[in-house]
Amino acid sequence: MSVLLSFKLQRMQTGKASKTALRVAMRRAAHQLVDDPPVLNDPIAVRIVGQEFARDMERAQHKVARDFRAFMAARSRFVEDQLASAVARGVTQYVVLGAGLDTFAWRNPFPALRVFEVDFPATQQWKRSMLERARLNHPPGLTFVPLDFEHQTLNAGLVHAGFDPARPAFFGWLGVVPYLTREAFRATLAAIAAMPPGSGVGFDYGLSPEMLGPLHKVALQALAHRVAAAGEPFKLLLTPAELDRELLRAGFTRIEQRDGKQLNALYFQGRADGLKLPEPGLGMLATAWV
Repeated sequence: MSVLLSFKLQRMQTGKASKTALRVAMRRAAHQLVDDPPVLNDPIAVRIVGQEFARDMERAQHKVARDFRAFMAARSRFVEDQLASAVARGVTQYVVLGAGLDTFAWRNPFPALRVFEVDFPATQQWKRSMLERARLNHPPGLTFVPLDFEHQTLNAGLVHAGFDPARPAFFGWLGVVPYLTREAFRATLAAIAAMPPGSGVGFDYGLSPEMLGPLHKVALQALAHRVAAAGEPFKLLLTPAELDRELLRAGFTRIEQRDGKQLNALYFQGRADGLKLPEPGLGMLATAWV
């Protein structure tokens, strides 16, 4: 993992906290209070966003809001389920890349699991202020790893924080891939694939427009416009076949992908409230193993 990761977490502007990270946390918070039962049990999200949450409640029942909320919940649940499988096989290190306002460390059910949250210093400073405001203590087993990816390697930053590169690890990488260049995406995959056998990564990615119908293309264009206006434009959208090729090229040996239909079967069956993902969905989920 010595490759210089210039991927720079392009989901945010350098030196500024991510606007999309707050929106994601607000949708996870809304999911706790609006949807019953929640696909992802995340009461910490409600505490972190605090008063900012009121804005999301006003539009929580709109179809687009429901769809995004379902996807945010499903992708976190899926990656955390994959993490649980890795822990059952002996993995004791979890790295959250581009952590934003991720709350897993405060809900971690695995006493032996160390959690490393990797993000820009500005984002982590912002998160710490949110945590302090919410009166949330630093959980055992969590290490913040503030990195400027233009000048530091992921490996060096993690090792300095106490990460053991000789032992397998699982990486969660949510809400980041669409904002990366292909070069940065490949560099990150190569770094993770260089980890010891048993390591893996779980992430989401946006579907290329060629995979979408007319209505979903319009929805994608509208979303792309919003995130670009926030200074965090989409850079990389993929087809499932293209992603398979990228993962094999990086050196992963086992690959799994899940679309909206499969995720609905996993997490949204038999719900009285009708909450589910649109098909095709807002994105795809993937895991890859070394």
